[in-house]
Amino acid sequence: MVVHQTDLEGVLILEPAVHGDLRGHFLEAYNERTFAEIGIKERFVQDNQSRSRKGVLRGLHYQVTHAQAKLIRVLQGEVFDVVVDVRAGSPTFGKWTGIRLTAEGSKTIWIPKGFAHGFYTLSEFADVSYKVSDFYRPESEKTLLWSDPDVSIRWPLEGEPVLSEKDRSGHLLWTLKEG
Repeated sequence: MVVHQTDLEGVLILEPAVHGDLRGHFLEAYNERTFAEIGIKERFVQDNQSRSRKGVLRGLHYQVTHAQAKLIRVLQGEVFDVVVDVRAGSPTFGKWTGIRLTAEGSKTIWIPKGFAHGFYTLSEFADVSYKVSDFYRPESEKTLLWSDPDVSIRWPLEGEPVLSEKDRSGHLLWTLKEG
């Protein structure tokens, strides 16, 4: 596995070895031993999967008291995946990183606890898989506004994104600084 550090400490882009032949290909999406060797020792308790159509923007979600580390990969299609540091006191608080993830590319993004996550669907539809380290708890969930001017994410939008009400009414970054 090839590991790439991003501008946000702890957020990693992972490229598994892909073994291909005339039948297709095989890869290990997750191997506890391999991940432990690169410092990822989280125990995953839940696997989630979403399907989104083109133009859907999901996020930016995170949990406060029951923070989740996440391992994200695209099973079908293409997304622009975004991670924002929401850790109070972090030197990169409010900074973001983004990457195009595709099913063909086989890249995975590792997101430690303390980061907000979201994505924008670029293909006609996209299936996204999430392994998470804690159970979903609605009372702990927060949403950072996808268009927060203080974060200034450069989303590759094609028109207005399709948003849920929760994502349309997310919080601004400055409200996190104040508690």
